[in-house]
Amino acid sequence: MSKVGPVLRNNRQSEGIVEAIKQDTEGEVEVTDRRAYLRVEAEDRCVVTKETLDELLGVGAISVPGGIEEQISSFKGYINPKSDRVEFVSDIEETHSDQ
Repeated sequence: MSKVGPVLRNNRQSEGIVEAIKQDTEGEVEVTDRRAYLRVEAEDRCVVTKETLDELLGVGAISVPGGIEEQISSFKGYINPKSDRVEFVSDIEETHSDQ
């Protein structure tokens, strides 16, 4: 098991993105505030969906995939963008399947 997740620029949309990640990710989500950025981590899988972002920030406020990546300055693990969500996973094999 290893921690994965995005490093988000700390701006006006960050709080909504973090809340969306907390709702979409199974298990505990850990957030470390470093003022200029927020490190978001979960064990093995961290997920954010278009549906939850639309609910929290307004429809189309952040596009998925595409727009969400503009808010990410770095990440831990492997990124797996899909048409309705972005996943950060610890196993590279998961980026090659349609789970």
